[in-house]
Amino acid sequence: MRIDKFIWCVRLAKTRSLGADLCNRNQIKINNYEQKPSKEVASGDIISVRATPIWRVYTVIDLPKSRVGAKLVKDYLKEITPEKDLMQLAELRRLNQQNRLVGLIGRPTKKDRRDLDEFNKTK
Repeated sequence: MRIDKFIWCVRLAKTRSLGADLCNRNQIKINNYEQKPSKEVASGDIISVRATPIWRVYTVIDLPKSRVGAKLVKDYLKEITPEKDLMQLAELRRLNQQNRLVGLIGRPTKKDRRDLDEFNKTK
């Protein structure tokens, strides 16, 4: 089975074309090698998926015939990401959630930038 189809079937990507885009942007590795979307996956392969700032690592148990339900993913894929990396990802998500509650979302708006410039001029 092709890697782009596989990551779509086991719900690591929402659509197959998004799975292909992940491969083209070098965010998918098979056995620690960056692969094209057409690369075949076999049982026992190790798949790494980029989840900034870490790589989530999975072992392929079996290949599904088509897209599977969320409850059945565990029959085809086993996550082997180190606990330290998962804790780092959880900490980043918690920090982003706190920033959203305070009102810090992404880049500053044009108004925010003008306010910052004005504040820096007064110093």
